[in-house]
Amino acid sequence: MQPDIITSTFWFSVLGFVVVWILVPRIQQWNYARAMEARQAAGTGQPAVSRLGGVALVLAFVGIAVVAQIWFPAADAAKAKTRWVIIATSLAMFLLGLWDDIKPLGARKKLIGQVLIALVVCFCGVRVPLFQNPFTNAVYTLGWVGWPLTVFWLVSLTNMINLIDGIDGLAGGVTLMLMGLLTYLGTEGGLVFPLLCAAGMSGALLGFLRYNFPPAKIYMGDGGAYFLGFLIGMLTLVHSQKGTILAALIAPLFALALPIMDVALAIVRRGMKGLPIFRPDRRHIHHRLLASGFSHRRTVLTLYGASLVCLLMALSLFWTQGRLLPILCGFMFLLVLLSVRSLGLGQDWFAVDGAFGNVMRLRKETRYVLCLSRWLELEAERCGSAGELWDGYVFLVSKLGFARVKLVLAGGREVVWSRPGNLDAAEWQVRTVTAAAGNIQTMEFSAARTTMSPKFFELLTELALEAWVRAALRWEETHRQNISL
Repeated sequence: MQPDIITSTFWFSVLGFVVVWILVPRIQQWNYARAMEARQAAGTGQPAVSRLGGVALVLAFVGIAVVAQIWFPAADAAKAKTRWVIIATSLAMFLLGLWDDIKPLGARKKLIGQVLIALVVCFCGVRVPLFQNPFTNAVYTLGWVGWPLTVFWLVSLTNMINLIDGIDGLAGGVTLMLMGLLTYLGTEGGLVFPLLCAAGMSGALLGFLRYNFPPAKIYMGDGGAYFLGFLIGMLTLVHSQKGTILAALIAPLFALALPIMDVALAIVRRGMKGLPIFRPDRRHIHHRLLASGFSHRRTVLTLYGASLVCLLMALSLFWTQGRLLPILCGFMFLLVLLSVRSLGLGQDWFAVDGAFGNVMRLRKETRYVLCLSRWLELEAERCGSAGELWDGYVFLVSKLGFARVKLVLAGGREVVWSRPGNLDAAEWQVRTVTAAAGNIQTMEFSAARTTMSPKFFELLTELALEAWVRAALRWEETHRQNISL
């Protein structure tokens, strides 16, 4: 690399850092002044936490791209076209996520939008052109197969970053490591614009973590997560076109080993339970660590350490030109098994038989619960009062087999329903779940131990909580007032 490029890499990092450092407080003030509280717990008195942090990251990216265009103009028309494709499609993906932050679109619409943007990238000529066998180093031309692979790659990375954005600072820290990896790949590949973008966004993410590290003062939102995941995918594609296929495509996969494992287990877990694949739950790795007694900061730092180990494995893969791939794959497989065992990540679906007898029966019962939940959500629009909605919810929980439900609202007010009859409290299994939605604080569910197994009871409490939260929020949206029972 030329010395001026190395110097510019440093200054672009500084540029990204300064822009985000200055913009985030302005966004917070703007958000507070106009009461732009996205998905905040209404009526709880909690301070607003803006979900518009992605705006600062995108504005930093735009500034980085403009300065890069001025200082290092493209050498030819093809490179200029690639630059504009990176800029335009990354901004389009951000706007899609920002739209969802402001007004939820639903999983299907978001997926369609992501695929369309990825297809535009393919149409503009930025796609996976070759496949390199990591064991023999033989290179094969993909042809039309590169189109679906490119779409899958971009959409997967976009959603991967969004899925790990479940705890303060996690997505920002992991993407910072990935941008650092891409900066290193850029110094080896000689691609100026991707290098400067990665370096600039590394600085921007470092500045963003100042406000996003637990306890977060701002969130990146779906807009920021979509933008970062898509941009990482685009930069790796550009590097793969340069010829560094193994480094550009396989190394980031190792760096993302932790979220990939988490998402894969989530898909298996939800599929075996009959739940929608994109349905959020509280079984991710960071939820397990929090449940085991870790603080938010300790959880994030622990996951940073695991991600750093994966990043070092990715770098060693690049340094050895793929020769360590079999060894690293075996080591990674061992880490996955240890993680699944130590955190209990697989117990939900390895112990399905103890929950309901067989997978098909469990899936059938889950679909029944989801149908009741959907009915209650639609019924919320027809209920004239919150009391009518609660009566509908009592019908739902009684059908599910609960013996008692206690709802705790903001201010400490409690609403309790109990099944008629005298049940010895010693025979109950009780679980309290934090809702933190609307003016709902917690919900406590009780059921007889002879009615349902502990595993199925745990699943039902989550589905029942979700049913009430969704119905209550729908009622509040329809009547423009908080639930008051």
